[in-house]
Amino acid sequence: MNVTIAIFLLVYLAMAVGHLPGFKLDRTGAALLGAMLLLVAERLTPTQAWAAIDVNTIGLLFGLMVVSAAFNVGGFYDRVARRVGELTVGPAILLAILICVGGVLSALLTNDVVVVAMTPVLCAIAVQRGLNPVPLLLGFCFAANIGATATIIGSPQNMIIAQTLGLSFNEFSRLTLIPSIVGLALVWLLLAWRYRGRWQLTSRSAAQNATSSEGPGVQEVPFNLRETLKAGCVTFVLIAAFIFTDLPHMLIALAGASVLLLNRQIASRDLLSRVDGNLLLLLMGLFVVNAALANTPITDQIIHHLRELGVNLHAPLPMLVIAGVVSNIVGNSPAVMLLAPFLGGAAHSDLLGAAIALGTGFSSNAIIFGSLAGIIVVEQAREQGVEITFTEFLKAGLPVTLATTLLALGWVWWLGV
Repeated sequence: MNVTIAIFLLVYLAMAVGHLPGFKLDRTGAALLGAMLLLVAERLTPTQAWAAIDVNTIGLLFGLMVVSAAFNVGGFYDRVARRVGELTVGPAILLAILICVGGVLSALLTNDVVVVAMTPVLCAIAVQRGLNPVPLLLGFCFAANIGATATIIGSPQNMIIAQTLGLSFNEFSRLTLIPSIVGLALVWLLLAWRYRGRWQLTSRSAAQNATSSEGPGVQEVPFNLRETLKAGCVTFVLIAAFIFTDLPHMLIALAGASVLLLNRQIASRDLLSRVDGNLLLLLMGLFVVNAALANTPITDQIIHHLRELGVNLHAPLPMLVIAGVVSNIVGNSPAVMLLAPFLGGAAHSDLLGAAIALGTGFSSNAIIFGSLAGIIVVEQAREQGVEITFTEFLKAGLPVTLATTLLALGWVWWLGV
């Protein structure tokens, strides 16, 4: 048991700090290493390890990643980013439009893929216009996390929640759509207030730094109308199937991915190269690590001690707060996986699932490492010569997190009354 706990703690230490201290082992590597060591130490059999991986969640996420990749290859994300960036509107209105676009796209397509595809283009266009790219990028990032809470297909953690608690697309969105929309409005209000008078690049040197030849540049992706329409039609059918049928979510997503992979114009390797294999491997590794811990008495002991302290893990309000805190320690997807073993048997699983989704989605804007979207935005901005420091992210993200979390708490309380 001690070996299992030690491996578990080391894996989640890597989740918290981004790597295993002293080693060049990132989150994905740590999750896989932990899973392999548990097998070698015979804490799980190979059969148990494979059974621990939630195929429904992995299949759903993979299928939706392929669908989103089709938009990427077809130049849709690039075209949207450039068209939005070229609008002749003031910076505050541009921020509002970016927040709306980021929120809507993230609700319908996997938020991390949307952020990867659009961040470099938005950064380059902001600099070309002489605008400070930081508030625009932060607004887009925060909107991606908040908008994603509107549907089960918006983020990996939503998919895990839905699969764990058996929630339908309609049940989930019925409880999360309204706070997601209001949350986007709060993002705009807070960022517009914080960056008032600071919309322009402050100096010529800043602009030169952001467009320096040291960066890789942003190459325009040719827009393919036919492939974009095809991906759009597939997405429409998928969402309709999610809403109006009881078919398994994984099968719906894989059916859509199959249609897009069978293509005469775009090579399958181009689509699959844009699927985030690291994220899939990370989740698979964590499924195994969590299953090994669940085989020890410690999970029952944790539940017992929490109950003694008066913490009800099936109560939506406490779980919203707990999920929010944990997601800022290990990241939102690992946080949900960490909490998943404690969710079984809840009386109101729909409200509990919504609370956890809102908690992880809204709170993950506080610090850079609270979400994969935050990491992506900061890293890709740095590649374009734009520095978003930890302090700058925190000063903008913490008020957004506090305001949206209070919104979520009020919403969940009102639903539970």
